[in-house]
Amino acid sequence: MRAHEAGALHGDLGFSGPSWLRTPQDVNALVPQLWPRTVERTAGGEMAVGGVNIRKIAEQHGTPAYVLDEEDFRSRCRAFKEAFGGAEVFYAGKAFIATHIVRILVEEGLSLDVCTGGELAVALRGGMPPERIGLHGNNKSVAELTRAVEAGVGRIIVDSFDEIDRLTTIAKQTGTRPKVMVRVTVGVEAHTHEYIATAHEDQKFGFSLSGGAAAAAVDRIITEQALELRGLHSHIGSQIFDTSGFEVSARRLLQLQAAIHDKHGIELPELDLGGGFGIAYTTQDTPAEPRDLATDLMRIVKQECAALQLSVPHLSIEPGRAIVGPAMFTLYEVGTVKDVDGIRTYVSVDGGMSDNIRTALYDAAYSATLAGRASTEPPILARVVGKHCEAGDIIVKDEFLPADVRAGDLLAVPGTGAYCRSMASNYNHVPRPPVVAVVDGESRVIVRRETEDDLLKLDVG
Repeated sequence: MRAHEAGALHGDLGFSGPSWLRTPQDVNALVPQLWPRTVERTAGGEMAVGGVNIRKIAEQHGTPAYVLDEEDFRSRCRAFKEAFGGAEVFYAGKAFIATHIVRILVEEGLSLDVCTGGELAVALRGGMPPERIGLHGNNKSVAELTRAVEAGVGRIIVDSFDEIDRLTTIAKQTGTRPKVMVRVTVGVEAHTHEYIATAHEDQKFGFSLSGGAAAAAVDRIITEQALELRGLHSHIGSQIFDTSGFEVSARRLLQLQAAIHDKHGIELPELDLGGGFGIAYTTQDTPAEPRDLATDLMRIVKQECAALQLSVPHLSIEPGRAIVGPAMFTLYEVGTVKDVDGIRTYVSVDGGMSDNIRTALYDAAYSATLAGRASTEPPILARVVGKHCEAGDIIVKDEFLPADVRAGDLLAVPGTGAYCRSMASNYNHVPRPPVVAVVDGESRVIVRRETEDDLLKLDVG
């Protein structure tokens, strides 16, 4: 194995790509699992979404741009809502939130998780009924908790003893009894990246089950009576493709629930198993259908409740990126194409790590396709990179693109609906791209492009 002093991204000289990446028979073909439902190739070879040609989107709104297939987004909301029946489906505001998104969630009957005061502000502005909002976070401020209580947020997921004390004080000051759930760290190692696995013991979220902190938190809330304890909550991670981890999590949560019943004589009415269901970023990913996830999770909960002689609680789930992630892609324009001495072809686009940090942060894998035209040239292995002053500014590490890819081409990267706009930055003072929603042959901006004037307004010096 060859080593490189600048790190692993530079050490694969001569590498032919990951083992799962296959040379495509048709470099113009769109892999269905990677793209929103209305994306297609036109007779002229260009991509279209929602009946709108990709070139028209680029002309009207510029590049880079996040493009949301609104029909696809709504269909995923409905799929989870219908599959889980009476369970409450909480959309992850942290994945991507905007007032237009919140309005769609309201119309489709979903609830909404928020993690900060800013996300709560957008939720309320978008018209989400407060009782359908859940507030997460491991370090909620007094101001955030106060605002949530005053707004009538339906549940606050408490994450520490400090937070229980803060919320108890606020409840007494306001003469309210906020509804809460206790976030339990169940000790499950989810099969995902370390930074998005959230239920093993050594991390910042929740109350430890094995150490007794979760039971102590429940005891304090029940004893003091200032807060209304609705149930237990767990979240084992993100980008998860099977339900095996949920089986262990449910068993441990419900064992705690049984212990609470034995000690306090009450059955908590709600249970949240989290979610974080995976999506397809590349051809190696095989996400489960909502109906299959629902069948497995409901079976797990019913079996464990029967074994412990508990009533089946009202279930809620948090699909995470699975709703908005696949419904959006990012549209770029190619600026330069550089063949580095036969080692690799670098295709540079007009965005980069400021609009998609996940490749650099998580070593995430993405796909890409030539969007503005079709090509008859054979595929070549390329790396799609950004315009930032960083060698690690990589969007797609390995992808087959046509050999004639050139400056001025439009390139599309699927699966960017979750976390890309939410985690976007102004690195190198690059303004963040807009979010363009497309439906029924029309496109419109739902989050406008930042400008240099926006950046300069913050500089008061």
